[in-house]
Amino acid sequence: MSRPAARICLPLVILAGCASSPDLEPAEVVIPGEDESAAVPVEADAPAEEPRRSSLHEAVLEIWSDPAFEKRFAESYFADSEVEPPVTLNESEEMQQIYGLMTSGEIDEARKLLDKYGGRSASALFDFTSATLHYQQDELEEALEEYRIAVDKYPNYRRAWRTMGEVHFRLGEFAEAGRAFTRFIELGGADAITYGLLAVTYMSAEEYLAAESAFRMSMLMAPGFFNWKMGLAESLFRQRRFPDAVALFDSLIAEQPDNPQLWLLQGNAHLGLEQWLEAAKDFEMVEALGASTADSLQKLGDIYTHEQLYDVAADAYIRAMESSPEGGAPRAIRAARGLMDRGATEDARRLVERIEARYGERFDATAQTEFLRLRALLALAEGADDEEARVLQEIIRLDPLDGGAFIQLGRHSRRKGDTATAEHYFEQAAEIEGFEAPAKLGLAELMVEEDRLAEALPLLRRAQALDPRDDVQAFLEHVERALQRR
Repeated sequence: MSRPAARICLPLVILAGCASSPDLEPAEVVIPGEDESAAVPVEADAPAEEPRRSSLHEAVLEIWSDPAFEKRFAESYFADSEVEPPVTLNESEEMQQIYGLMTSGEIDEARKLLDKYGGRSASALFDFTSATLHYQQDELEEALEEYRIAVDKYPNYRRAWRTMGEVHFRLGEFAEAGRAFTRFIELGGADAITYGLLAVTYMSAEEYLAAESAFRMSMLMAPGFFNWKMGLAESLFRQRRFPDAVALFDSLIAEQPDNPQLWLLQGNAHLGLEQWLEAAKDFEMVEALGASTADSLQKLGDIYTHEQLYDVAADAYIRAMESSPEGGAPRAIRAARGLMDRGATEDARRLVERIEARYGERFDATAQTEFLRLRALLALAEGADDEEARVLQEIIRLDPLDGGAFIQLGRHSRRKGDTATAEHYFEQAAEIEGFEAPAKLGLAELMVEEDRLAEALPLLRRAQALDPRDDVQAFLEHVERALQRR
């Protein structure tokens, strides 16, 4: 039984979105902030949800209906010099009968004769011809089996290796396709399509330098084929050769200035070079062409945050959130936190309000806790202590093991002068795994303020033993000296 050709899944940015594509680690660029926690990561990687894809796999599939390919396909029925299997005189006459039926469109009759004259001892030409008929009818599994028989009978069968590679490629079996194409080239075959397809198989294996070489060979033979140029640019990007990638994208954009994908890819290459504003221009052009995505808008917001253009950054984050699916809340919360970390409280407040309006009660448990924590930080920054406490209490209600919320409540109560409540919160936090050190430090600070130095000292020692810090060590030594003077 035949099976439909598998969707061609490749690791190229221009082929992204295929579930069976191998995961590739993104080139990550971290935009520097005022401190490490405030850094805004911008992934210099081709986004997984590109707008208006001119997918290479679609372009590759078009090859099979291209007149040049059809001509080459028709020629594949005929002998190709010394890399062809031997044929006896009788077999030659039998093949002429078969070719005659094929020419007149009597495919079923041709297949009957192939079954009659073919077999284990017959020339590999019969198996190849039968395979090609299956291939022509999109019966790819059957074609593949026949091609294997042909090359088993005659290992130097160049045409069979090439066409077998094409079948593997269409089935998404890229490692096998690459081996077949390589064997075809070893046997003296060389054409633009084969080199281009071989390059794609190298890309799927993350062998980007080999892919670059194969793409260049393909472009040398067919300089006008745009998608091979796209593939070359992608291979340069994956090698982190960002200047070369930017230069190539410049030339591609000159050919197709209305192709948003090119602007998007060039924007990512500019990010790799830390050319933030050049990247922003590219992403703005994507938006002007009506093809922006949540990813491109998020990156645009990150760039504007880095450039301290907080109002336009918030606008970009809001557009990203509104264009994203339901799962976009964590990313929007992260963006708002980034604005908060840089003191852009007003713009952070605007984004927080839009997050709440869009998602409301639809947060998942993790996102809801993070959002409430963000609200508490915002309230603190705006001097609304009571609002901060209310939000922190809600966080604890949702997650009784949130030690960070208990510590913040302890600090809030300490600021309000309610030391007994503060002590209670710190003690509760100290019982939660992972929060003992900061909780005991907070409790020790409270006791030092109340001049309870002897009680504070063992707490400080325990906090320092759990999480050694220079500032805690200095505080500990200060308390020790104060006790010695008494």
